[in-house]
Amino acid sequence: MSNSYLDKIGLNALNASKDLSLLNENKKNKILTDFYKNLKLNKKKILKANKIDILKANRKGLSKNLIDRLILNENKINYIIKSVQEVIKLRDPAQKIISKWKRPNGMVINKYTVPIGVIGVIYESRPNVTSDVATLCLKSGNAVILRGGSEAIQTNKVISEYFRKSLKKNNINENCVQLINNTNRKLVDYMLSKMEKFIDVIIPRGGKNLVKKVQTMSNVPTIGHLEGLCHVYIDRYADLNMAKKITLNAKMRNTSICGAAETLLIDKACVKTHLKPILQLLSISGCKIIGDQITKKNYTNYNISLATEQDWRTEYLDSIISVKIVNGIDEAIAHINKYGTCHTDSIVTNNKKNASLFLSKVNSAIVLHNASTQFADGNEFGFGAEVGISTNKLHPRGPVGLEQLVTYKYLVKGNGQIRP
Repeated sequence: MSNSYLDKIGLNALNASKDLSLLNENKKNKILTDFYKNLKLNKKKILKANKIDILKANRKGLSKNLIDRLILNENKINYIIKSVQEVIKLRDPAQKIISKWKRPNGMVINKYTVPIGVIGVIYESRPNVTSDVATLCLKSGNAVILRGGSEAIQTNKVISEYFRKSLKKNNINENCVQLINNTNRKLVDYMLSKMEKFIDVIIPRGGKNLVKKVQTMSNVPTIGHLEGLCHVYIDRYADLNMAKKITLNAKMRNTSICGAAETLLIDKACVKTHLKPILQLLSISGCKIIGDQITKKNYTNYNISLATEQDWRTEYLDSIISVKIVNGIDEAIAHINKYGTCHTDSIVTNNKKNASLFLSKVNSAIVLHNASTQFADGNEFGFGAEVGISTNKLHPRGPVGLEQLVTYKYLVKGNGQIRP
């Protein structure tokens, strides 16, 4: 069964991608400059649309996490604008020679970057994704089909229209960026199962159910992560003040993002010195503690729940953290590799040997030493923005920014060679 609405969007994107692949960097930057100027001049209209979405979301009784991600204010719009400005400063990753070599038979081989083509992004709540994805896709030479959640439809419409106006102003095909305005969920099923002739890759950004559905149903290659079950490990050689600061930030700075810490591991060798001060700081900051038997025995100030096996597998996305005492770094690494989701994990230690062991043995896309897991973000990596985080073992992995939105081909130049 065909869907004329989506097929038209797919064909439009395919045609637009051919034009977009020919644009030079200066032209791309001019479009992006006009876009962020549009955002700057129309903050009130964006906030008005966002207010409509928030009111509807509250009436529907959507979860606090979804509504928190949905809300825009002037500071958040300024952050969106800053992200566009950062991407403008970055080097265009397309149409670049990665490497070049000459074969003994005289043939010259060039490994050359090219845009992927058409990228489909399915996401929930966060309206900044509309801007971030459109910006990154344009700069890398890809057309994009955006399918945001119904809860943010009005905000997404306004932001995407300002991008399309910037394209039109520069005489560039507006269909380089298209938003699916119909919120019928069946359209997502069709996009995943029937649009492989139009879309080259699909990137889901949202909750576990959305990502699982995309990964299960899609006939198009996908990039993304299912869950962000992130850990902080406090080693016996950790500086206490640093451990307190990093743990608090990793958990409580923003509990609803995929880089938020969900499990705290503490070396039993430093339980007497580190456990109570760290958990006390979390508790007074409003974080619920779920601990193993050793944690409960050694932290009696507050009434904490006893952890079960399921807690080590739970992404709370809330002011809740599970705490486990481990017998040294080897047990910490084993725990993370067993229960983690290959997203982001951090060690706090002043021991270089232990830090090196942790960084090399933990099987995650992002592994940190003496830093918060909340740095799992393309902007913080200097990418300007991100399309999402990938836990795939194959390309790409970690934050997906400009450099990850191109592929490559080989340009081989000969002068009449034939293979013997």
